[in-house]
Amino acid sequence: MTKLKNKIFLILITMFTIFLLSMIIIFNYQSYQKEYDTVKNNIIRIENITDELISFNNSSFEKPLFINQTVYVILFDNKYNIKEIISYSTETIDEQKIILLINNYLNKNNMNNKIGNLYFNKYIYYLTQNNSLIIVDNTTVNQKLISLLDTSFIIFILLEFIAIYTSLKLTSWIIKPVRESFEKQKQFIYDASHELKTPLSVITASAEMLENNPQEIKWINNIKNESERMNNLIVQMLDLAKSENINKQQEYSINNLSKITEKVVLTFESIIYEKGLKIKYEIEKDINFKCESEDIKELISILIDNAIKHSYNSSKITVKLYREKDNIILEVKNRGDSIPKEEQEKIFERFYRIDKSRNRDENRYGLGLSIAKNIVTNHNGKILVDSLHGYTTFKVIFKQNLK
Repeated sequence: MTKLKNKIFLILITMFTIFLLSMIIIFNYQSYQKEYDTVKNNIIRIENITDELISFNNSSFEKPLFINQTVYVILFDNKYNIKEIISYSTETIDEQKIILLINNYLNKNNMNNKIGNLYFNKYIYYLTQNNSLIIVDNTTVNQKLISLLDTSFIIFILLEFIAIYTSLKLTSWIIKPVRESFEKQKQFIYDASHELKTPLSVITASAEMLENNPQEIKWINNIKNESERMNNLIVQMLDLAKSENINKQQEYSINNLSKITEKVVLTFESIIYEKGLKIKYEIEKDINFKCESEDIKELISILIDNAIKHSYNSSKITVKLYREKDNIILEVKNRGDSIPKEEQEKIFERFYRIDKSRNRDENRYGLGLSIAKNIVTNHNGKILVDSLHGYTTFKVIFKQNLK
């Protein structure tokens, strides 16, 4: 369980991290590209107007200003001696500073007409085809991009902590049904082992006593009774495993639910009269339902058998089957001890019994209603119980599914 939890957490945090990194990379890339395009467009504008500016002799031509950047154009002769420095900014020209930048550029011996990296270069150098050098003061943009990168990193760390917290919560939420299922499985194994242990102990003890007293028939009867008890339990466990197979719907076919219900009720008539009970059934004719007929028979049998076991002497059991709008309703009602409100949800759990001692005497292991609920769930229905003033009604609701 711990390995599964860790695996789910790692998958979630990896997905969150990749998503956050992708968003931050995209955002910073777009910001960088926007600034890069601005510099590029400024350089193109300067290239286009420099010759025109010179031809107007610097006096009658209104130079463009670049508010966010200081831009200079240096005109060279054939030997790369400075002829003129043109400023495209409101700042006063600091020739010594500019000459220092020019010499720095020329000494690197990498004269080209490419825009450098805005993250690392405080000045952008661009050599035009006319051997004019454009210098763009990139300090503001450089600081802006680095500041944005730092802010993005801080935001990423904060969001990563949120992602870790969210992943832990999601992991707990995802693992919860798995953990519950695992715990139920452990409880099922424990309960099944406990139920099997008692008859095995009786069989072993009876066999030993039979060995010492071969004439005592009661030891044989004990072995026979406990073997039958074990067999009943194993059959019910197999039925439970079968009912938990949720991939059977493709095998379902259209059946007459009215006839199935009537047939099951009739098979119980003799048992009901034997117990001194009465039965009344109201079955609407020709209700068709797409289902697994054997499972539906078992469902109805479980509910009627449960009603018989928990009915007062001389009381009446009522079985109803009818349509209600788009639903098919099956009801089994009996008069007996009420089921406490707090027990009504638990009775569908495996091996759950309200009166454990009495149920054990009757070879009842608390699996019947679990099987019934699984069958109902497999048919996309729901099962409800209502127990009040000595009357208990199990109500199964199926959706019409012939379309």
